[in-house]
Amino acid sequence: MSEIVNLRRARKAKARAAAADTAAQNRLRFGVSKSERALAAATGDLERRHLDAHRRDPEPGSDNG
Repeated sequence: MSEIVNLRRARKAKARAAAADTAAQNRLRFGVSKSERALAAATGDLERRHLDAHRRDPEPGSDNG
């Protein structure tokens, strides 16, 4: 005798598998790992602090700021 299959469960399982495949493809295409994001944020912060350290203050009494 054959095993009884719940068609609703089978349909949902197939949809979940298709969604997981699509998600995996999107992660490969668009994804950036957490360590890469952290590195980019740290590098940006370091560059911003470097620029701020070399900033010239406007002269007192001038109209430039």
